[in-house]
Amino acid sequence: MDTLSYGEFSLALHQKVADQRVPIAGAIEVTRRCPLRCVHCYNNLPLGDREAARNELTYEEHCRIVDEISDAGCLWLLYTGGEIFLRRDFLDIYTYAKKKGLIVSLFTNGVLLTPEVADRLVEWRPFSIEITLYGRTEETYERITGIPGSFERCMRGIRLLLARGLPLELKTMAMSLNKHEIWEMKRFVEEELGLRFKFDAMISARIDCAQNPLAFRLSPEEVVEFDQGDPRRMAEWGRFCDRFGGPVHPPDQFDRLYHCGAGVNSFGIDPYGKLSICMLSNGAYDLRRGRFRAGWEGHLFHLRKKKITRQTKCLSCEIKAMCGMCPANGELENGDPEEPIEFLCQVAHLRAKALGLGVTPHGECEYCKS
Repeated sequence: MDTLSYGEFSLALHQKVADQRVPIAGAIEVTRRCPLRCVHCYNNLPLGDREAARNELTYEEHCRIVDEISDAGCLWLLYTGGEIFLRRDFLDIYTYAKKKGLIVSLFTNGVLLTPEVADRLVEWRPFSIEITLYGRTEETYERITGIPGSFERCMRGIRLLLARGLPLELKTMAMSLNKHEIWEMKRFVEEELGLRFKFDAMISARIDCAQNPLAFRLSPEEVVEFDQGDPRRMAEWGRFCDRFGGPVHPPDQFDRLYHCGAGVNSFGIDPYGKLSICMLSNGAYDLRRGRFRAGWEGHLFHLRKKKITRQTKCLSCEIKAMCGMCPANGELENGDPEEPIEFLCQVAHLRAKALGLGVTPHGECEYCKS
């Protein structure tokens, strides 16, 4: 049986314990600094950003937070960035979390992996490691990352982990710059490396609401064409629709702003100690000034209770789970947590059509008529 990714686990978990507020799964950004300059990234900062480095949580602060999330019931933890291995003390932070008994996943671009780092990961084996491969060729990869030599460093990191039998998966963001190499990446990863491969085309605006990553999105039609190019992927979408189709809110919570598992059984913490319901949502509770349990039971609890302020076409949409529209995405792209994102809406309707699903018209939705 394939192991679940962190995201897949969080989604499945939400369906089982949505009525119980237990912070079972969390994500911590250890830094937003990165040696790459990827054109589509939503949160990367320059490698030499000294102010960002000064403001990041210290090792001791990370340990205290790990203690607190463990005490609150957290079992699954994702470490992400920026680039996690940019921090010289990351392996110490990671090892502390492992010693606490947390099930830890790692997201990395792989370019800073060394034999010493890989050996440490063998000693303290993570649940999973995910590396993003931006292209099958050096030209495409480095057109996205903006750093000469980064392709070979990424491939070297992949080889280091493979040689040690570590639990590795590869993935990519499908975008206009690498769409011509998606299927070759999939073939290379699955057939030559024998690893699991996945791709996602849902590029978001930057965490500071800058819109420049959106210029590299595929068109909605291209997104669905890629879905249809992979029978297994289409089958997974079909199963997803069977499980999560219909209105996203139960009848007694139709007026709630939030409908995902964020803040119910998962959370995010940014590099500066700000606790939020997810990594796309700007943190508002300062863990340097307060404790995790107070933020979870206080600030996030009240945030989850926020109500909608107006009717939109999203509220009665039966395929909303397919589009990824949420308050965090709405805020980043439209400056409004309730304003529908037209790109996501069109993708969802095209997917439904490709799957042969009938969509009940909902509000002023132009895509229901197409």
